[in-house]
Amino acid sequence: MRGVLFASALALFSSATAFGANLLTDGSFETPTVPVGGFTNFGSGATFGGWTVVGPQSSIVSGSFAQNGIGFVAEDGTQWVDLTGDGSNVSEGVQQSVATAAGHTYQLSFWIGNVYNPGGIFGTTSTVDLKINGASDGAFTNSCTGCTTKLGWEEFTTSFVATGSSTLVTFLNGDGSSDNSNGLDNVVLTGKGGTSVPEPATLGLLVLGLAGALCRRRGSR
Repeated sequence: MRGVLFASALALFSSATAFGANLLTDGSFETPTVPVGGFTNFGSGATFGGWTVVGPQSSIVSGSFAQNGIGFVAEDGTQWVDLTGDGSNVSEGVQQSVATAAGHTYQLSFWIGNVYNPGGIFGTTSTVDLKINGASDGAFTNSCTGCTTKLGWEEFTTSFVATGSSTLVTFLNGDGSSDNSNGLDNVVLTGKGGTSVPEPATLGLLVLGLAGALCRRRGSR
């Protein structure tokens, strides 16, 4: 009986730990490694890390890349993805399918990189269109005006309720055709809970309850 109690507690703890981990693969676009100070373009349907390119092109950019006196630093790690590709500048981006549980709520956070370059090739704002299972889940815009010499990052957070055993998360470039920079980095998807997954406080009570039951059983021998 003691082994069963410990196994149950361990299973609950493992479940909650996994539910709090990033469900996306390579959310910081570190795979594959691109040339230091450069970038690599990926065409339609290409895959890298756990991502697939949607539309004509997307590019993984080195965090040490610089052009026209502007440094294109990464928000997390050493690389980031440019949703505009290499001058293609249409509705294009990346997507990833993740395992989910129907009825559960998930939180999605991501960082958008922008350069304020009036009259230049990098535009003044960066807008990312988010789709969940092909349906629009909003447009998110980084409008920083102080990012004139370095890519400036802003975090955005949203949530959704899964409708099935898998969910397709898509990030698309929402900038105009004359804007050659739209950064995405540090994308994190975590579970917030549901009827079958205990919240951390509930988990603690369950573990304490199991421990108490074990102690009572030992004391009754």
